Amino acid sequence: MEQKRPIYLDHHATTPVDSRVLEAMLPYFTEKFGNPASKTHLYGNEAFAAVEESRAVLAKAINAKAQEIVYTSGATEAINLAIKGVASASKDRGRHFITLATEHKAMLDCFEWLTRNGFETTILPVDSEGMLDTAKLRAAIRPETILVSVMAANNEIGVLQPLEEIGSICREAGAYFMTDATQALGKIPVDVQKLKIDLLAASAHKIYGPKGIGTLYVRRSNPRVGINPIIDGGGHERGLRSGTLATQNIVGFAKAVEIAGKELKTEQERIGRLRDRLEATLLSGIPQAKVNGHPTKRLAANLNIALPGVESEALMIALKDTIAVSSGSACTTASVLPSHVLSAIGCSSEIVYSSLRISLGRFTREDDVQVAAEAIIQHVQRIRAFQELPAYSAIGK
Repeated sequence: MEQKRPIYLDHHATTPVDSRVLEAMLPYFTEKFGNPASKTHLYGNEAFAAVEESRAVLAKAINAKAQEIVYTSGATEAINLAIKGVASASKDRGRHFITLATEHKAMLDCFEWLTRNGFETTILPVDSEGMLDTAKLRAAIRPETILVSVMAANNEIGVLQPLEEIGSICREAGAYFMTDATQALGKIPVDVQKLKIDLLAASAHKIYGPKGIGTLYVRRSNPRVGINPIIDGGGHERGLRSGTLATQNIVGFAKAVEIAGKELKTEQERIGRLRDRLEATLLSGIPQAKVNGHPTKRLAANLNIALPGVESEALMIALKDTIAVSSGSACTTASVLPSHVLSAIGCSSEIVYSSLRISLGRFTREDDVQVAAEAIIQHVQRIRAFQELPAYSAIGK
């Protein structure tokens, strides 16, 4: 008898491939398997056509031009290409870069690379709800500032930054504005023209598409972004990213974006209602529980909640057969370090180590939320009661 699988509530880490996406991908594994760079025969031409049709879909979703879409292996590569590529192309014009303390590790690690390679970096703080004070950004920008990167939606606490205001500040100062939209694409409207975004990174597997495919939007006019490649090879993607394109993944990415765009409003409203129900149940059933981040300016699917008195690692072990959740980012392999995001918003070590990141998704149902709430409350009460036993309290003294 097959073991019942736990309810999946870790959609910020990854999402299952939507069956409609898989259906669109399948022909490109078998019948339409050509290399899109081999345009001397039918097989290559049909793959090339699929790649370009998909590029147009991705561009339309963010109000960009198709030639501004560069395919990558994922958002991490896109971030590396953006930061290192711009640094290489612009070092004679300026050497200063700005980002936030709550950015994804891929971004923060790239900023460490900048520092090691002689560039100047500023990492701005955020407030206790994870929001950027735009006055601090204005004060931090210098004449030699080349790029400002601010995450559209945080991967741990879901906070949505004021992108339109940030874009205007950057445009006035003559600095490129980049955003990591990995968690935002398909979940909130993203318009690179309205928001004055010059570079944007995103990935398919966060929106029910396949793993292994992402994109970097690079503005080609007003302003034209100067960027050098970081991978050399056959000159694919107009010389910005060499390597044979994964046609099936590109087709899947476009289909996922198309579905997300059509269903964005209804899906996010439904997920938001479920999140609010889960949040209310946990706050009422667990004394001292508190939500981390901004109460309203966050992704509809996001609930980052502190459960003081219970270590999140112990709680996740207790919950592993019932629900799948996390304590933070899934992108730091084998890390037992505290969440840099929660630390950046001023959380105490007790809050940091007792917080769960719960993220709902397209296939989350009301029953799932009810089961999850009951299981979390039950195990928190059990662990707290166990810790209060005299024999337990004496351990380690």
